[in-house]
Amino acid sequence: MKPSRTSKAWMQEHLNDPYVKLAQKDGYRARAAYKLMEIDDKDKIIKPGMTVVDLGSAPGSWSQVTVQRLKGQGKVIALDILEMTPISGVTFIQGDFREDAVLKLLEQTLNNLQVDLVIADMAPNISGVKDVDQAGAAYLTELALEFSKDWLKPNGNFLVKVFIGAGFEEILQSMRQMFTKVVTRKPKASRDRSSEVYLLGIGRKE
Repeated sequence: MKPSRTSKAWMQEHLNDPYVKLAQKDGYRARAAYKLMEIDDKDKIIKPGMTVVDLGSAPGSWSQVTVQRLKGQGKVIALDILEMTPISGVTFIQGDFREDAVLKLLEQTLNNLQVDLVIADMAPNISGVKDVDQAGAAYLTELALEFSKDWLKPNGNFLVKVFIGAGFEEILQSMRQMFTKVVTRKPKASRDRSSEVYLLGIGRKE
């Protein structure tokens, strides 16, 4: 099948993207690494000694950044429906977060250990139908929030990618009920035309 003009344009933009080039140079698996770095530089959410859960982790750039910033002290458990090449210091579970059996496996891996930080850079498989994709993304966010409710320590933090649109206000309200403070972040590495932003819930209420 001949590639469409839009996919060619996307590929061209991707190859010329300064963050893609930077990721290749610095050894990160994706440009998304710089989104987490910028947020952490500002909000200091990753500290040595923490237990961190990385939801929607593949190809692994957020896990890479987290491991580096934990400085060998702490634990990272990553989960994704896609395969992920192993990263030293990261326990990886492959499976669909929407399935109870996979959630159970994640909980067993935690072995009653409460979590300091949940990071979720998840997105559903894009169908191209805006309402369907928006609903799929909102559902993943709700599941991540539900998991955080059960497993985050008091004062723990939650960072999640969301898309501005249907369901956004409801997610924001849920997070405000659960956390002392909720802030919105749009890192420089996030493309301007993308409707994605990151919500950071700081200080899980007891």
